Amino acid sequence: MGGEHMQIGEVAARTELSLRTIRHYEETGLVTPSARSQGGFRLYTEADVARLMVIRRMKPLGFSLDEMRELLTATDRLDSVDELSASERAELLERIRGFETAAQQRVADLRTQLARAEEFAATLRERLPRDAAV
Repeated sequence: MGGEHMQIGEVAARTELSLRTIRHYEETGLVTPSARSQGGFRLYTEADVARLMVIRRMKPLGFSLDEMRELLTATDRLDSVDELSASERAELLERIRGFETAAQQRVADLRTQLARAEEFAATLRERLPRDAAV
């Protein structure tokens, strides 16, 4: 797609986010359309889609909007063309490392919850008669 722009409907389909959710993320400052059409429609780029995917992946792990904003700000700063001092770069990388650690812990917690849910479902299944019609 290169420099092509997409309308919000295509972005919603690609990210599996609703139009309302994408607009909400815009209102909260997490993502900004790269352009507007002459008719005023939001236009997005591949970079905007990538940003929305980061947000979409953080959401089920329970990260708050402020945490999402903090991570996106750090990655934006690292990706900028501006030159960074060694200490600023180290600070940004440490911030991202903290998010990676938190994400790993949240994934582990979700795995534990899933295992408990599967055990519960198995317990219920065992209580049902084997020949019961469904």
